[in-house]
Amino acid sequence: MSDTAEINAGGWRAEDYHRNARFVAHLAADLVAWLAPAAGEQILDLGCGDGALSERLAETGAEVIGADGSPAMVAAARARGVAAVVADGQNLDTVPELDRTFDAVFSNAALHWMRDDPQAVIDGVFARLKPGGRFVAEMGGAGNIAPIQAALRAEADARGIDPDTLDPWYFPSETTYLDRLATAGFHIERSHSFERPTQLPGDVADWLTTLARPFVTAFAEGRARDDYVAAVRERLAGEMRHHDGQWVAPYVRLRFVARKPV
Repeated sequence: MSDTAEINAGGWRAEDYHRNARFVAHLAADLVAWLAPAAGEQILDLGCGDGALSERLAETGAEVIGADGSPAMVAAARARGVAAVVADGQNLDTVPELDRTFDAVFSNAALHWMRDDPQAVIDGVFARLKPGGRFVAEMGGAGNIAPIQAALRAEADARGIDPDTLDPWYFPSETTYLDRLATAGFHIERSHSFERPTQLPGDVADWLTTLARPFVTAFAEGRARDDYVAAVRERLAGEMRHHDGQWVAPYVRLRFVARKPV
């Protein structure tokens, strides 16, 4: 896949994600159990990425549609055989393919990227659920990757770029997000906020260039970008790099099951 095909407005590279962030889907195995998909159910996978979990949901006999804001990721999902569409989770009502209702909406590691209007995301999900339908999701919670986020912001600021214009993440507390769900009309059936230190598959620099691209690509490709990544890496080494050379990221996750009333 060429750089042109891989890169979209959000900066995602499907091949980099597969290589450096596959653990994101692997660690969601028990989230699928929270969803408990059943044969014949119609499920929307919101923020489906490359379709790895969409494919798993479909194996249960459910009818799955994936939606993602990245054309590169949607192309990767379609290559797996997933019916996927490009969609902004904050504007679901603008996507003709999603003008329908579902038995469930599932989302893993995607909601925290929809930072501009998180209430619009929740309201859009509510509108696309059948009465009695469920919203099952995991996202980054308050404190997720805190040292990484702090290092990215501090180094951008030190280099004369306002980090507020780059930071792509929304990591709410459990109380804050559950309140938003209740405001939309959901009944909360189950929720859990927990720390999950995660060993990265490689160097933290690979994580940064894959999952922190809004920061990284603010610097010109070449020396300026390489220097920025190296400086952020150096800020993180003392806290995140273990004596055996492995890098461990301080993930904090928020999970929930919310039901639309009948």
